[in-house]
Amino acid sequence: MSSQPTTLITGATQGMGRGLALELAARGGTVLLHGRNQARLDAVAAEVRAAAPNATVRTYLADLADLDQVHAMVAEIRAAEPRLDGLINNAVAGGGAEPLQRELSRQGHELRFAVNLLAPYALTRDLLPLLIASAPARVVNVASIGQEAIDFDNVMLERDYEGLRAYCRSKLALIMATFELAAELDGTGVTVNTLHPAHLMDTDGVREYGLTPVTGIDEGVRPTVRLLTDPDLATTTGRYFDRFTDARAHEQAYDAHARARLMKLTRALVG
Repeated sequence: MSSQPTTLITGATQGMGRGLALELAARGGTVLLHGRNQARLDAVAAEVRAAAPNATVRTYLADLADLDQVHAMVAEIRAAEPRLDGLINNAVAGGGAEPLQRELSRQGHELRFAVNLLAPYALTRDLLPLLIASAPARVVNVASIGQEAIDFDNVMLERDYEGLRAYCRSKLALIMATFELAAELDGTGVTVNTLHPAHLMDTDGVREYGLTPVTGIDEGVRPTVRLLTDPDLATTTGRYFDRFTDARAHEQAYDAHARARLMKLTRALVG
């Protein structure tokens, strides 16, 4: 990673995304902040600029529940940014305030699957030319220790829907996509890793679902930034970390047939 890296953080207007923005800006370089609300984006950008006057901060607007907006944002980034050294796919749809209320994305896909898998996959895929041209570059996918096997006969949870179940399945799907993408990019200088950053951080999503936070935002920021910046991890790719520990994800993540099925479906859905 260059001494003045450019890093894109999705979901940067609150929670861990905001914490990541402040931490990376403090290290210098260029920080690209993504959000879906312009007023909140502007507020966080102002906060980051005030805290780190030497950093360059730019904002990009898109609702990740709409793949058309994801593709449009990438076109904007590729037109404006000469390089991209790091991408942190941090934005998330959690269990939801009404966990039994099944929600859909703009394209009609189950919302958690759309925001937590399809959007980061489409974003990363579209940004690959820029990442490869900027290599060495790193992609960090923020997953969760909450993982549940995908039922390929009920991927979108049209039956037995529950928000936390949808969340846990979407996070396992993101881990599976991480492993596939890492293998595909082997030799390009772009690494792709994923992690569970911290247990029940003090975020809106955790509170919204009715859970009690047990750790601060900083607990998640540190292991995430490590995956992005640690020189010792320069060639580490295709791994899942539980905070700072290289760990084993759910068994299904190591099922090559399940991963192939998931990627075939994902590619079809993102277009």
